[in-house]
Amino acid sequence: MAATLTATPVAPEIPVRTIDAGDLNAALREGLADFREKRGDIFIVGLIYPIIGFAAAALSLGGAFVPLFFPILAGVGLLGPVAALGFYELARRREAGLESTWSHFFDVAKRPAWESILGVTGILLVIFLVWVAVAWVLYAAFLGAAPATPGDFLTALFTTSRGWMLIVTGNLVGAAFAWAVLMLSVVSLPMLVDRDTDARTALSTSIRAVRANRGIMLRWGITVAALLALGAIPAFVGLAFVLPWLGYATWHLYTRLVDRSAIPQQA
Repeated sequence: MAATLTATPVAPEIPVRTIDAGDLNAALREGLADFREKRGDIFIVGLIYPIIGFAAAALSLGGAFVPLFFPILAGVGLLGPVAALGFYELARRREAGLESTWSHFFDVAKRPAWESILGVTGILLVIFLVWVAVAWVLYAAFLGAAPATPGDFLTALFTTSRGWMLIVTGNLVGAAFAWAVLMLSVVSLPMLVDRDTDARTALSTSIRAVRANRGIMLRWGITVAALLALGAIPAFVGLAFVLPWLGYATWHLYTRLVDRSAIPQQA
């Protein structure tokens, strides 16, 4: 008797929308409005980000790890979507008319799709670690052995042709990593906080949403990078404002990119 093959049902693709610059601006405005609405609470939670920045700086200034100062500092942005999970939860609660004080920031761990959230978080963490490793390889290829002091490192970086080649190459490679993180996370993490779906569906939807809006999402990525850079300049303190703002704005961007009514709810 011939064997019967049972095909595994394939979940339907979640429809994604085409957006324009007006949607980006609206997402930023709404994110800022959310920040102002809960300004005191969000400011307290936002202090997490300066702490992360200082920790990255302290780690990278340890002896032979001086060349990793800038890569680690920039790489913190790759983990920004993970750190913003709590803001997605606060935005979700506020939209649903639920209490949304800072005490609910970590309620994201109670969401039905928490295991999928951890899965996507793991992927982004791996990307961050690969970025740091690649940055180290690039440094070794262009400048050789680790410098004895931070001064030696800065001299080699900014006063030699090989140092400037490292700067240009590192920024191009870093931009590629940032784009990969944007594609994987801009929709997936807000979706997993919003709905009880699986990581594969969320990641696929995020990638398709970015592909359908390449130019607009490139503008979004540049805006995020610029705001993060400005927030990091005053000893990272500005990130206490910028990161919550961007977290909220990303939620509102997600609601514009995806037809949420089409996301199936799992039992």
